[in-house]
Amino acid sequence: MKPRSFGTHDGSFHADEVTACSLFLVFGKIDRDQIHRTRNPKTLSQCHYVCDVGGVYDPSICRFDHHQADYKGSMSSAGMVLLYLKEEKIIDAHLYDFYNKSLILGVDAHDNGVSKTEPGTASFSQVVSNFLPIRYDVAAAEMERAFFEALDFVVGHLERLKMRYEYTVECRASVKRAMEGGGYAMMFEESIPWIENFFDLGGEFHPAQFVLMPAGGHWKLRGIPPSLSERMKVRRPFPEKWAGLHEEDLKKACGIEGAIFCHKGRFISIWETKEAALKALSIALKKED
Repeated sequence: MKPRSFGTHDGSFHADEVTACSLFLVFGKIDRDQIHRTRNPKTLSQCHYVCDVGGVYDPSICRFDHHQADYKGSMSSAGMVLLYLKEEKIIDAHLYDFYNKSLILGVDAHDNGVSKTEPGTASFSQVVSNFLPIRYDVAAAEMERAFFEALDFVVGHLERLKMRYEYTVECRASVKRAMEGGGYAMMFEESIPWIENFFDLGGEFHPAQFVLMPAGGHWKLRGIPPSLSERMKVRRPFPEKWAGLHEEDLKKACGIEGAIFCHKGRFISIWETKEAALKALSIALKKED
């Protein structure tokens, strides 16, 4: 068996095996020059990892196919590999959950034909499929080039997700400290990823209604949503008369020098200084609907 090798089927490719292969690359389990696309059983038998082909799901022998009739689960090869990385302690449970919820569950659902796409939207799996050659009757070499172009795209996306996750985790202590105050607003002296940490730390049951932080040289005052899945909703909106106003019009409506913008959805506003944002917060908290 070739060490650090990966096998999958040749021909047309899909997001699940491209993502499975990419996960192994990102976490250093295979080498790019040991990726083999074939349906030849002899060649596949020499690969350390085999995904999306072969009719076997058995992590103990590094085989990850979901097409066989006796597999009744909901994972594609992408979900199988992600679970394997967790069970082998290559990634921890938190990173597993992050990848699963931000990407892999959707890849699994698409490959198993249970996802729905609204007109005008494109899933991650559909974006990966767009790397396929336009013509159907292409030479094997062209399909191979297309696979590796898709692979590079997915590897880049996974690596960026991983970096974003790691930075979010770094900021968790700051969010926890802000939450411990228990008030109706949280304030940060630097712009950080707060929303995921807030809800991971029990924010759904926290009384905070607004968050303040610097943003691009100004200060942002944002309403806190009721849950992570309802980001565009807020527990308490800004006054209706602020909705959609800019600068002078907003200054007249709120009476605060330093007003820049309030979104028409009344969930976010921008202010020139921290002091102006704090004045806006005071008004928003006193507002009666």
